[in-house]
Amino acid sequence: MAKVDAVILAAGLSRRMGARNKLLLDINGTPMIAQVVGSYLRVITGKIHVVTGFEQDRVKAALRALPIQIIHNQRFAEGQQTSVVAGLSQVAEGATTILGLGDQPALTSDELEWLMARHAASPDKITFPVDPNGMRGNPIVIPSALRGQMLARRTSPGCRRFTRENPHLVQMVETSASGFFADIDTPDDYARLGPPQKIAVGGPS
Repeated sequence: MAKVDAVILAAGLSRRMGARNKLLLDINGTPMIAQVVGSYLRVITGKIHVVTGFEQDRVKAALRALPIQIIHNQRFAEGQQTSVVAGLSQVAEGATTILGLGDQPALTSDELEWLMARHAASPDKITFPVDPNGMRGNPIVIPSALRGQMLARRTSPGCRRFTRENPHLVQMVETSASGFFADIDTPDDYARLGPPQKIAVGGPS
């Protein structure tokens, strides 16, 4: 596979978690965002870019010991799409990009490696994990050429509309690994993680 960079979105307002910033919640003694970035660091050979926004100083402090690039999205309150654009705009030319979420602590390095290997089978397409019922998960893998096309859209830059309008440029890879689908948005989501030793999930099918 070509050089792979990562963009991890960590800019959201965390409204559904109440008074707490979900990215700073404890996961086995580590802030969630640091635990997630650590999983990427074990498999990504290129640069890792973390897009911050809400409570950026606290999120940066949680990541200060990690070898990453911080990108601050000043427009974070306008929605996730602005963070996608901010992150993808900073990826090196020619690099494949894995675009992930900072609130997926159940996602393992093995699962990331599996997704990248599946992408390598069709490297000119955007790769999505899907569950057996067809529900899309995260992260996704974006070829360099298509990243440029996404960002060139003036009215609606980013991934969601682009992939809807260009299904021939997308490959969906099926897996039952729950880490791809388990975002932590609410107190109930966090409670379902259980004790730290239960966070890890099985590998893809």
